[in-house]
Amino acid sequence: MTDIRRRLRAALFLSMFASLPAWADDVSARWLTQVTAVSASSDTAARGAAIGQRLNALGIAWKREDFQQDGQSGTNLVADLGGPADAPLLLIGAHYDRVDVGHGATDNASGVSAVLELAQALKARPLANHRVQVAFWDLEEKGLLGARAWVATPGRERPALYVNFDVFGWGDTLWMMRPAAEGDSLLVAALRAASQHEKLGFSPGDQYPPTDHLAFLKAGWPAVSFSLVGGDEIDPILAVFGGGKPTQVPKVMQVIHSERDTTAEVDGARVDDALRVIEQGLRAWDASITP
Repeated sequence: MTDIRRRLRAALFLSMFASLPAWADDVSARWLTQVTAVSASSDTAARGAAIGQRLNALGIAWKREDFQQDGQSGTNLVADLGGPADAPLLLIGAHYDRVDVGHGATDNASGVSAVLELAQALKARPLANHRVQVAFWDLEEKGLLGARAWVATPGRERPALYVNFDVFGWGDTLWMMRPAAEGDSLLVAALRAASQHEKLGFSPGDQYPPTDHLAFLKAGWPAVSFSLVGGDEIDPILAVFGGGKPTQVPKVMQVIHSERDTTAEVDGARVDDALRVIEQGLRAWDASITP
């Protein structure tokens, strides 16, 4: 265990400084531009087209994968960032559909845009020990249908890890869903160290709202999920999802699935820090894998 921790600390130290150039420009402004582009239309196809335009601009090849699940039809978008040919797969994703009210800026153009930023960083400097794909799920709001269809596809490659993003819109705390059995894993330890370096709140735990990571966990596939919210929102959010009535309704519950879900509510002040923490954590996790 001591050797593992030593290797983790060394990998994390190197990743912190080696990854900084990828975030040297104004990530938060670029993220907001992308949130605006994805949430500009109520039409799911148009939201997908905005994602495709960004992937094209990054020189990342992508494809549409049509599916049927529970009697409904949808389209997932998938892009391959490359990596060592025989390496295990890291899959990163977010849902791009929205409910009928509001503009789906927080839920979930914010998560989509976070994935696009990570795609840019990981394409610029690929991981050493994993191949990387990014995916954008359709029909999450109808019951995680896009992610469920993906997992259920015969012959689908099981990823070494699926990393989900949902509601990455504001705040001072990186909220992470990690399975209870995972505990303080290499990834969690790396994220904790990186968040302390960035002076960003970090709250990992197994209690978290339902979203696409559940499709993977129910299949027995490893998965985590991230949100960027105010640290004081987390307990009230969990209370709401648990059927309780917190004294103060958290902002997330006031915004998502409502007319308020527009770009006026998002705030990218800490988005660059949060994405830096996640990239550093993933690079440390990747470096801990013996080829």
